Amino acid sequence: MKIIIDKAIPFIEGVLEPYGEVHYLDGQSISAADVKDADALIIRTRTRCGSALLDGSSVKIISTATIGVDHIDQDYCKAKGIYVRNAAGCNAGGVMNYVLSSLYGIASRKRIKLSGCKVGVIGVGNVGSRVASTLQILGFNTLLCDPPRAEAEGPAQFCDLDFLLRNSDVVTMHVPLNPTTRGMADAAFFSKMKLGAIFINTCRGEVVVEADLKEAIPKLGSVIIDTWCREPDVDRELVEMADIATPHIAGYSYQGKLLGTAMAVRGVARYFGIQDLYEFFPNPEGDLKDAVKLDLRGLSEGQIASALQYNYPVFTDDFMFRMNPGAFESLRENYRYRREFFID
Repeated sequence: MKIIIDKAIPFIEGVLEPYGEVHYLDGQSISAADVKDADALIIRTRTRCGSALLDGSSVKIISTATIGVDHIDQDYCKAKGIYVRNAAGCNAGGVMNYVLSSLYGIASRKRIKLSGCKVGVIGVGNVGSRVASTLQILGFNTLLCDPPRAEAEGPAQFCDLDFLLRNSDVVTMHVPLNPTTRGMADAAFFSKMKLGAIFINTCRGEVVVEADLKEAIPKLGSVIIDTWCREPDVDRELVEMADIATPHIAGYSYQGKLLGTAMAVRGVARYFGIQDLYEFFPNPEGDLKDAVKLDLRGLSEGQIASALQYNYPVFTDDFMFRMNPGAFESLRENYRYRREFFID
């Protein structure tokens, strides 16, 4: 068995070597020649998996250590009998940490009162659910928009997009990228948002029409962006205009990376019947494996902001990216994974 692995995936080296021939390659540079006689690919979003890469190959499974699968042509894979496995929910805690640290951080910096704010969560899957539930613990009113879930579960806990945009003081995006969400945050979308509302995007850059966002920024209160169109060649003007700008690292927590790698390896193990790895979980050295519990009860908004910044200083990531937007990929590949926190 031959396995091609994106060399940037952490905690995986040495895991699959006892079971096959393993090659570690730069994810963005993996070629058709590399995968021609491969049985499995373990990748991230930087490897585009479609006919150009896979035609004539022997690939049987693609296991991505990411929640998104928009880098994989699923129709093609289905037609060719290639099994696709993702790491659903692995980054939920990290993204929740990012949203809270950014929201409280920018509110403190710009003297915005968060008490009584309504937060609109667009997309209520693994990540959006984690964000919404933590916001509710902190006393926020949340509006939830997720048409597929509303159709499947009934509309009781959900609202439509127009209602959410017109009534939310904060709008945070957590949708997958697909034909229904691509470009959904356009001029019409921003025109419906409240004057002074905060906009946060941590899902995929292509859900936003960036030219329309730039036009809307004067009416918005703050803009927080982690994901961009045309990564890594980001719109530098938009970087300058955003209040917080980071290089697609919202989900880059230590715990999230452990879980993403575990799920990617388990996908391959179960496909090929490698029973020793069915419940694989990395066991790295150090004491960072467990998330930190934060007790924020009774604290003022300023004290909460300080506690969140202590556990995740998001403005450091913003500063490093803003200093050199051209180092987008390098900042991601050399990122020092942060320890997650949770609020109970």
